[in-house]
Amino acid sequence: MAVIVGVLLHLPDYIESRDMGYRMVGMGVSAEMAIGMLLVFVGVALTIYGLYPGTSHLSQASKIQVRALDDAPMKPAHVLLLLVMAAAVTIDVMKPTTLSFVVPGAALEYGLKSPLNPDASVPVSLYPLAAIAGTVIGSFLWGWVGDVFGRRGAILMSGVLFMGTSTCGAMPEFWMNIIVCFIMGVAVGGMLPIAFTLMAETIPARHRGWLMVLVGGDVAAAYIITSALSAWLVPEYSWRILWLIGLPTGAMLIFLQRFIPESPRFLLAQGREDEARQVMERYGAAIVEAEDSDLINEQQIRSSFSQLLRPPFVGPSFILVFFGLGIGFVTFGFQLWIPSNLQALGFSEVSSTSILRDSALIGFPATFVVAFLYGFWSSKKTMVLLAGLTVLALAGFIVAGDSVADNKTLLYALLILPITGITSLQAVVIAYSSEVYPTKIRSRGTGLAAGATKAGGVLIIALVVAAIAAPSIAVTALIGAVPLGLATLALAFFGIETRKRRLEEITAEEMAVT
Repeated sequence: MAVIVGVLLHLPDYIESRDMGYRMVGMGVSAEMAIGMLLVFVGVALTIYGLYPGTSHLSQASKIQVRALDDAPMKPAHVLLLLVMAAAVTIDVMKPTTLSFVVPGAALEYGLKSPLNPDASVPVSLYPLAAIAGTVIGSFLWGWVGDVFGRRGAILMSGVLFMGTSTCGAMPEFWMNIIVCFIMGVAVGGMLPIAFTLMAETIPARHRGWLMVLVGGDVAAAYIITSALSAWLVPEYSWRILWLIGLPTGAMLIFLQRFIPESPRFLLAQGREDEARQVMERYGAAIVEAEDSDLINEQQIRSSFSQLLRPPFVGPSFILVFFGLGIGFVTFGFQLWIPSNLQALGFSEVSSTSILRDSALIGFPATFVVAFLYGFWSSKKTMVLLAGLTVLALAGFIVAGDSVADNKTLLYALLILPITGITSLQAVVIAYSSEVYPTKIRSRGTGLAAGATKAGGVLIIALVVAAIAAPSIAVTALIGAVPLGLATLALAFFGIETRKRRLEEITAEEMAVT
């Protein structure tokens, strides 16, 4: 309630700027806004305090058998969880996706350097740089939070921060935008890996792969929704409205918490058998004793980040970091600058967002194909195939350059994979990472993969800030295609298969190799 009231106290200043086209630059901070900022900080602090575990639990893994969860039939409880996770993923991904559509308006209002205003001194790329740097930190931080506070507690914390950082849309000065956007990035960074970790530990093994990727397809849905909202709202309410809608979407995420259970695998790893039994019964899993091999494997694993860089997990960690960097280069190099680049090539703001929205809509059905291939053909081969096709599409932009604007059909055809393909690939990589790590470090490992996708973004945006790389279509396509192609080769030769396998079975094979 403190966070909600705090955000609402920012709105009078925003509404007051209506006669100026909602341009708030130079307005200063009113007393209401100052009180609102204080309430937001108080609300976030109270949330963290309330969720912090107050009692310690047994460190040894429980003897309840989690195999029963993998053998359980799909029940309405599973379907409800998937629907809620799909909504949570969509709300989360809308945050970084929004960056592409606020950058042109922010650059114009604050007089920042961009493809539309190359003579300014302060680069607008500092905006997305702060946000993406926050997501990198958030991915690692939330990995720890998810393994300590629990999967459900981490998601709740994200929802509160989503609401609080929607105040980015009411900040009158650019430096204020930078600070709040950084905090927003921290909140966003961990939500996606935590959601996938929870699904991986709850959904039966034979359905786990394709359902996680299908839910991850909402990454593409988030792009569609954000581009549609931009085309609809920005002309009337300015770019700021895209941040302010974080208040209702964050509140929706908190409301959905009542339908999200805690991971039974996490509860068992903490020795909280009674709570785990209740969750497993809800999902139709019989309660049986665990095999000694599962317990031995879990007891040999340290609950720390350092375990990710030790055998047998150093190999998967290397592949996921390498692959994540390639995805980040495309997402935050090519995707981030494509609205500005299209406008620089002569398209209007509305036309450019409409082109991107239509491209995302055209490619969206491919999400179902990717989910089917990942779940029923091969997890590793699906990732290699999807990444390879994306590299080919980027190569088309490299060859065509700015002349691609002269052929709208070719433009649409080439945009589909770098937009829909790379978002689907991001979901696939997060799903894959949630399968290759054991329970004690699964949240940290998934956070590592998510952080790598954002770290690639930090590097590419930092190059733009330093004016080392001009953000043209051909250059951003090249910077993305090279590392993604190399990462695909690494995955093809050294990746492991996870399709329809129990999480404990995958861990046992890795431990046996060691």
